[in-house]
Amino acid sequence: MAVGRENGAQEDHSQLNGEDNRIRYVPLPYDSTNSEESALRLVLSIQPGWKEPGSKVEFVRFTDGITNTLLKAVNKRPGLSKDEVDKEAILLRAYGQGTDLIIDRHRETQNHELLMRHGLAPELLARFENGMMYRFVQGTVTQPEDLRKAAIYKAVARRLAEWHATVPCIAGRTGHSRKGSRVDGLTLSTLDGHLGDAEFQLAIDGVAPGKPPPNVWTVIQKWIYALPTNTDAQRARQASLQQELKTLISELSQRPGLGANGLVFAHCDLLSGNVIVLPNSQAANGDKSPEPIVTFIDYEYATPSPAAFDLANHFGEWGGFDCDHGVLPTRAQRREFVAEYVGSYFAFLNKKSPGAVAAVDNEAEVDKLLDEVDHFRGLPGFYWGIWALIQAEISEIDFDYASYAETRLGEYYAWRAEVTGERQKAGKEMPLRERRWAQEE
Repeated sequence: MAVGRENGAQEDHSQLNGEDNRIRYVPLPYDSTNSEESALRLVLSIQPGWKEPGSKVEFVRFTDGITNTLLKAVNKRPGLSKDEVDKEAILLRAYGQGTDLIIDRHRETQNHELLMRHGLAPELLARFENGMMYRFVQGTVTQPEDLRKAAIYKAVARRLAEWHATVPCIAGRTGHSRKGSRVDGLTLSTLDGHLGDAEFQLAIDGVAPGKPPPNVWTVIQKWIYALPTNTDAQRARQASLQQELKTLISELSQRPGLGANGLVFAHCDLLSGNVIVLPNSQAANGDKSPEPIVTFIDYEYATPSPAAFDLANHFGEWGGFDCDHGVLPTRAQRREFVAEYVGSYFAFLNKKSPGAVAAVDNEAEVDKLLDEVDHFRGLPGFYWGIWALIQAEISEIDFDYASYAETRLGEYYAWRAEVTGERQKAGKEMPLRERRWAQEE
């Protein structure tokens, strides 16, 4: 995919070192058992004017996510229109119980500031003990069925291409929380229990040779190390998933792709709740746009990744948390998405560095990326299946993570059986997800 013709987004990263020191820190926690009072303390700490007479601070709880608590704080002062209220609104996001095991919060803050610098994220107002506060993005949160509308998925393709073409991949260690993880104490993992801290870090960061950390492969390795290992069955599953990761890395990690080292700055969690359709009045030139414009929120899983994984992962979200495989994009829909993405990607590269990209055969690039997405279509199930196995142990959110894990891992193993020919040799019927993926129209 134009490998050798462009090097991906590059820029000086020195200004991002220590970015946490430039973002206000509030030494207070959000307490889910005392939600409104603790949230109010946090909001007033950065918006003291909301204490003035006439203020009417209210909170709206969003329930689209299954990891964190997300509250919208508004001040419904007399005389303000809804639009004026929303312009001042603040989003408060409190991290889910134990999620430091799977999410690098320092990296998340770094991601947010990096995206802010490129005009791709709302203003980050402050961090607090177990979360962050940032500006509310005015617009409409999409639902899974919205992602399946051509006008919306083309807008997603354009915005995703902008991310991949313009935001640089910043190298660093893969953040992890070994302390308190499932590999400590009496439940030492047989995979890494013998490793010292430095060796443990190296085992994660070096899992995909030639790919600078962090990346999607190092994140998956970190998650496998964090799996519960209290029973023989859990330890056997961890060992099995480790072997699968080794196979996946050998098959996929060195495939050619867009960006430097075949990696782009990827969102890695483009479910419907993270896609916002902006009001048409927010078109870049100030005019109303005839086409929808979208933006993305929540960057806790963003990391350098093959572009094909980010696309395949998004396509899997067309079915929502219910994993409705019957509504995933057909080949014709994927081609339409990829064609929009490819045209936008190279346009953004040339906008960033005029003349940097030689003449591009768009049709050839579309065919290449479609093929790459096909190769990566099983990885999202593996990725989220492992994630859900950990969440089933640590999360306090009312969601059936255990069942979700089996569904997503089932997607992976169905893909594996399809590409190896095992399903056909066994005379079994092709699963719905694979049938839908193969469908032309």
